[in-house]
Amino acid sequence: MILKKIESCSAHSGVIGLGYVGLPLMVAIANAGFRVTGIDICQHKLERLKNGISDVPDVPNSVLESFIKSGQIQVTDDFSVISELDTVNICVPTPLSENNTPDIQYISAAVEQIAEHLREEQLIILESTTYPGTTEEVVLPMLQPTVKNTTQSSDTQHSPDRNSSDTKGTLQVGKDFYLAYSPERIEPGNSTFYMTNTPKVIGGVTPKCTQIAKAFYEQYINKTHTVSSPRIAEMVKLLENTFRSVNIGLINEVALICDRMGMDVWEIIDAAATKPFGFMPFYPGPGPGGHCIPIDPHYLSWKARTYQYHARFIELASEINRSMPKYVFDKVIHALNRQRKSLNGSRILVIGVAYKKDIGDTRESPAFEVMRLMLDNGAKILYHDPHVSNIILRGEDTYHSETLTTSIIESVDCVVILTDHSSIDYEFVVRYAGTVVDTRNATRSIQNSSSKIIKL
Repeated sequence: MILKKIESCSAHSGVIGLGYVGLPLMVAIANAGFRVTGIDICQHKLERLKNGISDVPDVPNSVLESFIKSGQIQVTDDFSVISELDTVNICVPTPLSENNTPDIQYISAAVEQIAEHLREEQLIILESTTYPGTTEEVVLPMLQPTVKNTTQSSDTQHSPDRNSSDTKGTLQVGKDFYLAYSPERIEPGNSTFYMTNTPKVIGGVTPKCTQIAKAFYEQYINKTHTVSSPRIAEMVKLLENTFRSVNIGLINEVALICDRMGMDVWEIIDAAATKPFGFMPFYPGPGPGGHCIPIDPHYLSWKARTYQYHARFIELASEINRSMPKYVFDKVIHALNRQRKSLNGSRILVIGVAYKKDIGDTRESPAFEVMRLMLDNGAKILYHDPHVSNIILRGEDTYHSETLTTSIIESVDCVVILTDHSSIDYEFVVRYAGTVVDTRNATRSIQNSSSKIIKL
């Protein structure tokens, strides 16, 4: 039985989607002693993984290479291997459509493959961020096609025998296979909280589903927390990231107010943070990035609208956050005006294009929008990022990271700090720059040249 296989770590596990979530998960499962097969459709990625080359900084090449060479980890684009797996974790992207509505096509595609190869005694876990109801309203009917009423009442949601008259010849959830939702909690570059020491929230379609999923995660996660349903677990993830989005939106708005009033928002935050209760510091910037904060609140507000509720507070925070690249753009224009220069024709050096410090992840990075705004208005853009060697801004135009030299800094009209990587010598930058727009308070310790610096 699957529970015995899990508890003895003899189960054959699978992970669909080998990106920033799936790859660390696959390695964590393997580290617990399981044999793991990773599935992805990107041939370039698979070739690199087969050669022990990790695309995720949190997974060292040496660790991945060891598991690949031993055969404990295998990677493939062949979905038929699902029929051999005991557990399957779905870790595929969930982007937004052009009109900011959920795009779950990758979840549907993965589940379609699982449904084709589903067998008895398999555990299926969705980890991709999504709106409440996806597991039961989308995934479950694909795996158990005869389920008709997937929005279950409290007295039926844990009844694996529901619709029993319709399920003859069909694998039944909670009896023949097990389905759960457990939101990923990955933060790239976080050396304090990582896969194994971050508590895992788990919500199964039935109590047995929750039990099996909990047993699986307990083999390699230090602490688990079960909830009453997948919908609750899905909502937990959205709450976590909407909390961050709203607070970032709040502090961005405070930064805009402080700018109008001629006050230093960074000094104000530092002072407020001395209060040992009732306050948590958030910091302004050119806009939030990454795979969660710019996207997840839209999943929640979209779902709320299906219940005839307008999530005004959430949407306002997202609106403020989305406005920050334009605000930074205006700051650059102001910095150039002080030198009697026009943005059109000016050379701008951007420092940092990753969405957060000390990593190379550029997903949803606000730096790209700031740079495009400057390009669209005639500026010539250069950039330096020790973690990102090249980027594509418009069409097929590729930009390469410049070496941060005296001549490069002196050759530009303005330096714009968009990501405050720790390895950069900001005193050196300010010394040779004509003017600096600092959106991250990276120059906070520099006093002698403060007249050159324009802060957010």
